[in-house]
Amino acid sequence: MSPEGKRLLNIVILGFGFMFMFTAFQTCGNIEQTVIKSFNSTEFHGSGYTSMAIIYGVFSASNLIAPSVVTVIGPQLSMFFSGLLYSGYIAMFIYPYTWSFYTASVLVGIGAAVLWTAQGNVLAINSTDDTIGRNSGIFWALLQFSLFFGNLYIYCAWHGHVHITDKDRQTVFISLTVISLVGCFLFFLIRKPDPETVSSEASDGNLQVESTESFSTTSSPRSGLCSQALDAFVKACKIFVTKEMLLLSLSIGYSGLELTFYSGVYGTCIGAMTQFGQDAKSLIGISGICIGIGEILGGGVFGMLNKCNRYGRNPVVLLGLITHFVAFYLIFLNIASDAPIAPEAGTDLQAYISPSVGVALLCSFLLGLGDSCFNTQLLSIIGFMFRDNSAPAFAAFKFIQSIMAALAFFYSNYLLLHWQLLILVVMGFLGSVTFFMAEWLAESNRQESDYDSI
Repeated sequence: MSPEGKRLLNIVILGFGFMFMFTAFQTCGNIEQTVIKSFNSTEFHGSGYTSMAIIYGVFSASNLIAPSVVTVIGPQLSMFFSGLLYSGYIAMFIYPYTWSFYTASVLVGIGAAVLWTAQGNVLAINSTDDTIGRNSGIFWALLQFSLFFGNLYIYCAWHGHVHITDKDRQTVFISLTVISLVGCFLFFLIRKPDPETVSSEASDGNLQVESTESFSTTSSPRSGLCSQALDAFVKACKIFVTKEMLLLSLSIGYSGLELTFYSGVYGTCIGAMTQFGQDAKSLIGISGICIGIGEILGGGVFGMLNKCNRYGRNPVVLLGLITHFVAFYLIFLNIASDAPIAPEAGTDLQAYISPSVGVALLCSFLLGLGDSCFNTQLLSIIGFMFRDNSAPAFAAFKFIQSIMAALAFFYSNYLLLHWQLLILVVMGFLGSVTFFMAEWLAESNRQESDYDSI
């Protein structure tokens, strides 16, 4: 196999590993608040929103040490052990207890930081300036197939169920745990890229060192590993305050708020709408499928096919913003304002229009499409701007995204729907403006680099 083919295969394996893992985890996050409301046991007093707030809060803090972990043990083992923590969180729902629920939330937050830092590292060292956009799109599209398969299973399993029984819950979460474990073991199929495949445009320094050392954990003495870990931590802190990362911070923060909304809040809103009839609970699965279709379409068109490269990343982000604003307006009209915090019985409040299942599912698709526009371009621009320090850069990216997601899951316990949508609109607008500025800066740096190389 050619060196480029080997690197592309690594990206595909990475995408499939994440697809299996997040078929389980994203489905779990989408349904857990609904499941928790239906628990028969009075000894359980947890909240799905609170759990997600803990996960993303710990996730955010753990990004400070994640580059050091990835540097010391390598991205393969980092993703494998982190995946086991994800599987443990899902398995907890088979026989849930409040203490185990929140303990697992803390552990998966730590695992998430290491997992996504390692993912960014593998993506960057298997890409060049010419392939980073394509590889980001391939990875994103494969990852988002998880929304399709997981939620299709939920729809089939819960179709016609008004109440989720203990047996229903246990069957679903045993299956999801097994699926998650399959994804963990797929990471062992990723192979170290050949040294000669490192981009010729990169200097023979940092990128090659990163790609070699990241996959090797046995060649350095203990003191060397400690030095590498400290160096990775220092780099992460320095990258966090660079002009480029500060410009991107608002758009990254918006992606965290929107992640919370489509992955946890919106599904709960649909399940709470009594006007949708007895199938409202199973519509959560259909909504997740529609989100997944939007994510896959966006990842394929704007990433894998690289259709917009000649115009830069800004048009894709602008399209994502418009798509989201249309979705937010329709949700505001179609969903009752107290839906995010309604009890298991649902809400009887009227929306501004007669609630429509078709409009609700259209909004799910638009949420997924807009999210893919933002995330493929964020992955692309960070992989391009911080190629020589990809692990610390992606750690900073996930630090910002996860702390905003934690904040959103926290306020989702209390705020009515229209206030949550207002926050999303303001952050989406500001984040898009600052992304445009960062893209112009990246293009300016590219042109200067091209001029200097003449």
